[in-house]
Amino acid sequence: QVQLVESGGGLVQAGDSLRLSCAASGRTFSNYRMGWFRRAPGKEREFVAAISWSSSNIFYADSVKGRFTISRDNARNTLYLQMNSLKPEDTAVYYCAAVSRPPSSPSSWYLKGEYDYWGQGTQVTVSS
Repeated sequence: QVQLVESGGGLVQAGDSLRLSCAASGRTFSNYRMGWFRRAPGKEREFVAAISWSSSNIFYADSVKGRFTISRDNARNTLYLQMNSLKPEDTAVYYCAAVSRPPSSPSSWYLKGEYDYWGQGTQVTVSS
């Protein structure tokens, strides 16, 4: 299995940028599809972005499209989420997730149940 550790969260103002990192260990990182999810206070965990093994397929939630960029460095076993133009509604705990199986359906990229391994999360707070 793979172990995931997120970092890079913090308190920023609206319009600022942050880059989250997710360090993977334990198994070959390039064997895993990766995703970012977030959970805002009082809400369910929701999809943010996902990326395929070779970065050839990338998906975003509509709410972050054009502002967030997911990327990965397989040589460094690290997943990234560059977040620009942050808004107060982006405030949440951000989690990275991994799965080694091929996608079960085109929509499965967006489903938290598709992913087998999760990090502990990193808090992002955006003040207005």
